[in-house]
Amino acid sequence: MPNRTLTANGKTWRVVPSGRVTQLDRDEFALLFIAGAGDAREVRVTRYSPHGTRSRELALAQMSEADLQRLFAHSQPSFTSPEADYTA
Repeated sequence: MPNRTLTANGKTWRVVPSGRVTQLDRDEFALLFIAGAGDAREVRVTRYSPHGTRSRELALAQMSEADLQRLFAHSQPSFTSPEADYTA
């Protein structure tokens, strides 16, 4: 699984596909933005529709830094998302 990093809001975030599959299997994917570890871990979630490839791993690998920044800006805390099991 591809693992990208992003610096935003003064933190370094790992960016990974959520792994959760919905009925929109190849049309829409979720990304997890993960910063920190243990009790200090923060997770944010966003969904996106890739342009071009329909493989979530390849789509993430092809995404530009600007695209990741834009998606991060629209991400939500993990407690609002089934992709992160509604955990804080």
